[in-house]
Amino acid sequence: MQIFETKINGIKVIHPKVINDNRGYFFETFQKERYQKLLGINYEFVQDNFSRSFKNVLRGMHFQVDYPQGKLLRVVQGKVFDVAIDIRKDSPTFGQWVGMILSAENNKQLWVPPGFAHGFLVLSDIADFEYKCTNYYDSKSERCLLWNDPTINISWPISNPILSAKDKLGKSFEELF
Repeated sequence: MQIFETKINGIKVIHPKVINDNRGYFFETFQKERYQKLLGINYEFVQDNFSRSFKNVLRGMHFQVDYPQGKLLRVVQGKVFDVAIDIRKDSPTFGQWVGMILSAENNKQLWVPPGFAHGFLVLSDIADFEYKCTNYYDSKSERCLLWNDPTINISWPISNPILSAKDKLGKSFEELF
């Protein structure tokens, strides 16, 4: 397993060790002690989530104010453009974003610590997305940052994604912060 830093402190890309042979492949998607040591974290994961989405669906940019969630993300089937925005007000990268392709083919995982808004755009016909969370979902604490906020200026691969009613009502960065 290899860990790579990103331009934003705390967000890390994980390349798991994949064992291939004539039967297919195998890799560990999580092992508590190894992940905690290599990521330099001491969080406990309390909830696993799974979503299936279709091409051009954008889910995000979500976060929780009272119960922030760290997330260990991966794509089981398909391909997504995954984005995390630093919303830690005391961070030198406050308001900056990181985006990357996560896919079933590249097997990359992404660690996004608490204090980030998160979302993804589906690039394949179907994407099955799985993530572990360090805190429980709390609907009263959830907020949504507008996916195309001009202050953040994310370089999404498409300009007209399919959004949920909730995501269409996302607030601007200036309104939230």
